[in-house]
Amino acid sequence: MAGTATAAGGTGGRNWTFLTNHGHVLLSIARDPTARLRDVAAEVGVTERAAQAIVADLEAGGYLHRTRVGRRNEYTLNPAGRFRHPAEAYRQVGDLLALFAETRAPEATRRP
Repeated sequence: MAGTATAAGGTGGRNWTFLTNHGHVLLSIARDPTARLRDVAAEVGVTERAAQAIVADLEAGGYLHRTRVGRRNEYTLNPAGRFRHPAEAYRQVGDLLALFAETRAPEATRRP
């Protein structure tokens, strides 16, 4: 019996994606460096507390820097940071940002 299609486009009972929540948060911030964490959390599909913890991880890892501007945070990304997994450690996160952080295509032009 075949599994049902998931939101990620695959089949089976488990819903998974290729990018982690850390990757999604990094990309969300790359698209809008002045975004509020509640907006980042909503885009990624995590709680605001989870988004805060992820941003803290990314900052501690040197992937982004947080600067307070008035009552908001502004984020500066480090595209020269390396991927953490040994299989991709030779690549920079800037490669991922260049691939995904550009302006999203309008719905009508997206491919399924």
